[in-house]
Amino acid sequence: MPLISFFTRFQRPVSIAPLVIFRVLFGLMMLAGTLRFWLNGWITDLYVKPKFYFTYWGFEWVRPLGDTGMHLLFLCVGVSALLIATGLFYRIAAVLFFLSFTYIELIDVTNYLNHYYFISLTALLMIFLPANRYFSVDVKLWPSIKKAYVPLWAIGAIRLQIGIIYFFAGLAKLNADWLLNAMPMKLWLPAKSHLPVIGNLMYQSWVAYFFSWFGAVYDLLIAFFLTNYRTRPVAYVFVLGFHLATALFFPGIGMFPYVMIICSFAFFSSALQQRLLNRIGNTSFLPASTFNSYHVPVRLKSVLTGAAIVYFTLQVVVPLRFLLYPGNLFWYEEGYRFSWRVMLMEKSGNTFFYVKEPSTKKAYEVNNAEFLTPLQEKMMSTQPDMMLRYAHYLAGVYAQRGIKKPAVYAECYVALNGRRSTLFTDTTIDLSRQPLSWQHYNWILPYVKK
Repeated sequence: MPLISFFTRFQRPVSIAPLVIFRVLFGLMMLAGTLRFWLNGWITDLYVKPKFYFTYWGFEWVRPLGDTGMHLLFLCVGVSALLIATGLFYRIAAVLFFLSFTYIELIDVTNYLNHYYFISLTALLMIFLPANRYFSVDVKLWPSIKKAYVPLWAIGAIRLQIGIIYFFAGLAKLNADWLLNAMPMKLWLPAKSHLPVIGNLMYQSWVAYFFSWFGAVYDLLIAFFLTNYRTRPVAYVFVLGFHLATALFFPGIGMFPYVMIICSFAFFSSALQQRLLNRIGNTSFLPASTFNSYHVPVRLKSVLTGAAIVYFTLQVVVPLRFLLYPGNLFWYEEGYRFSWRVMLMEKSGNTFFYVKEPSTKKAYEVNNAEFLTPLQEKMMSTQPDMMLRYAHYLAGVYAQRGIKKPAVYAECYVALNGRRSTLFTDTTIDLSRQPLSWQHYNWILPYVKK
């Protein structure tokens, strides 16, 4: 009975307002992000200029589309984001946005950011949510689709996705470097000593510990406080303060703080968001006097329920996959991506590649700048899977240049969280012969604290 009651509760009809406001804010935010990319010239810098792209394992078929093609693809993202915000051809727009945005993010691992992953996941969810049934152009064109109410699960899916991000971001901070050594905050905060009033505090050790511990507690608990109507207003003040401070202290994190500020608004009650919508909306969009709820056909409901269970199970399993690998997670980075690990380490590397011809014993030092952009080289020099993919690429390039059965070796030195740089790779292993897979990297030397 308790389980039945639990699922019955999520069928309870609530105002569609939170879903509508989320749709509008999400669409406008994505449009702004697309314009930001376009105006800064990042489309060309990241997706046109590179000679080589670090594709994801299993998605090697995802390739850049050239200068014109990439700009058209970003145009598709921007237009579909605008259509989502206005609710025009919403379902088609949501599909186009998800496919085009995700395609872009799969082109190069170099450009991976947690909030890009979150945007792809959210876009996927929105395809199946009736966010256009109210306060939309679609309703203007087809009044019969208008619905003032949706089942609670339609809004709960968004809230659960956001809650998972926060909670796993908090779990990721429960490590010795973050809690006991205040790393990497001790390294990052002194760079903000120029800030007025608080600048002198940035050298204080206790400030680094405060940032570290507060960040861990905040991420672990904030979703629970946002869910409770009694603590929600104060919790959202903390959301604003935390993410605005993050944007101030760490501008390199991009739009992530603003994404979370806007998306966390989805936790506010349907009644409050309905009142907000009534104030900003045209009177023609006000709720009908009679009960008017969105219903899902029984067969489709079963399919969606099964898909939702699988989807959110994966959202829990994927961040925990690092437990299947031995060794220090920050060193090997096996299972690091797609697990909501946001700004947890300071890691830098310097990598030299050598191509050898076994038959003649000749060796050639690779000029990484010939093949990689500065950003690509920086990211590759600390991430084993990127090193491996680059080594396979170099083997192909040098084979075309006439080297017989080229062997590729890497000499890499990495520094983690302020510790002295140490040798990262086994320099005796031919990386071009190592498989591209999810297996443990046995050619990475064990992590030794120094």
